[in-house]
Amino acid sequence: MFPVLETKRLVLRELVEKDAQVILKCFSNDDVLRYYGQKPLTSIEQVKQIIKNFAGQFKEKNGIKWGIELKETSTIIGTIGLQEWSFEHKRANISYALFPENWGNGYASEAVDKVISYGFQELGLERIGAVVFVENKASSHLLIKLGFTKEGTLKKYMYQNDIPFDTDVYSLLK
Repeated sequence: MFPVLETKRLVLRELVEKDAQVILKCFSNDDVLRYYGQKPLTSIEQVKQIIKNFAGQFKEKNGIKWGIELKETSTIIGTIGLQEWSFEHKRANISYALFPENWGNGYASEAVDKVISYGFQELGLERIGAVVFVENKASSHLLIKLGFTKEGTLKKYMYQNDIPFDTDVYSLLK
């Protein structure tokens, strides 16, 4: 059973095929992808396959991806997930992306905080990590605010638009 998580303003729920159009809009947006390390999505069929892959990752217990939905409007404003999830090593990495019009409202912080709690309390994780482009000051600030510690910098670790970027590695221990 896929876990639905709620905060004061958000519902974190499973992404389904009917979400494909909004996910395409989000992950074809240059502003969203600027620090994401992913090529833009280009078709509904591609997104539907990705949503199926998310379901498979959850079933196999190696990843989980939620849609971030505003309670007030029942609209998806982004995604959040745990990937590289290892039961054996009790760790996972967190990632998140929101539409630019929802930046600066505290939604990412609210969603990340809830997923952290879920990871530690329900999944038995001992470590949650994050890999962030050095230039992504907003994400770095959010993680530090929530208690993450910067562990170091990985040189030319991720590519965006065929350009290598350095990334900072963060962790939060239970």
